[in-house]
Amino acid sequence: MKIEDAIIARIEQLKIEKGLSQYKLSEKSGVPQTTLVSIKRKRSINVGVSTIHKICEAFEIDMQEFFNSPLFKELDNSEY
Repeated sequence: MKIEDAIIARIEQLKIEKGLSQYKLSEKSGVPQTTLVSIKRKRSINVGVSTIHKICEAFEIDMQEFFNSPLFKELDNSEY
């Protein structure tokens, strides 16, 4: 799995767990909906640390918890 796919999957997973819509995530995080859509549609594959931090704050988790997921265990780094 590529890192951008893991980030997208993790955000979607947390949205379901926390019961947040895309709109609510945008509202709570301060990350524009257009940015969230760009991430989800892979138009923005290099998500900034500050964006992930804001998303984590909206989910009320820290970044360590965000990345502590099996999704990030076996990344395909062949393209980097």
